[in-house]
Amino acid sequence: MHRRIWLKGLLAATALALLSPLRALAAIWNKAAFESEKVDGALKGLAVTHIDPTKDIVLIAPDMAENGAIVQIEVESRIPGTESIAILVEKNPTPLIAHYVFSNGAEPYVITRIKMAETSEVKVIVKAGNAYFSISKLVNVAIGGCN
Repeated sequence: MHRRIWLKGLLAATALALLSPLRALAAIWNKAAFESEKVDGALKGLAVTHIDPTKDIVLIAPDMAENGAIVQIEVESRIPGTESIAILVEKNPTPLIAHYVFSNGAEPYVITRIKMAETSEVKVIVKAGNAYFSISKLVNVAIGGCN
């Protein structure tokens, strides 16, 4: 009988320990930026001010995506002191796709698969210090991937 009580207590403690990090991640999630339905709202949520175009960001994305549900993109920032990379797709229901924050010494390089509702520009914004830089590429989508 004591063994059952002990096992239930152990199970409850394990569940609590596993769920605690999820609460911490939810606290740093930028709800305003990710739930915005317009690019301007997402940029406001990210506190982006003036954006300068640059060639120091490498954006590899297909010219034509057969299926918008799976569009692989690759981003590398060659800007010294890169702190974060944000990926936006203007014509998606929620344009902010991802926002990666890099610690000191982390290489600002990302490969990910995104969903695209329709043909649109994929825009990458890099924060370095107090400055924001961007590059974009038009990706044609044959079959939309967002509902």
